[in-house]
Amino acid sequence: MDIAALMTIDDLSLYLKVSRRTIYEWLKHHKIPAVKLVGQWRFQKEKIDSWMVENTKSIN
Repeated sequence: MDIAALMTIDDLSLYLKVSRRTIYEWLKHHKIPAVKLVGQWRFQKEKIDSWMVENTKSIN
């Protein structure tokens, strides 16, 4: 895992276009892949992208 490539909550909020509060709710309910390093949440872009694909529902 490349520590420099990890996203912060602010980075993820911008990337997903959701509020920080939404991300904290997802974290609280273990709905999003994350790691906690030195007391701060971090996110791997590849895991977030996979999570988005797995959790996207088709509208058919």
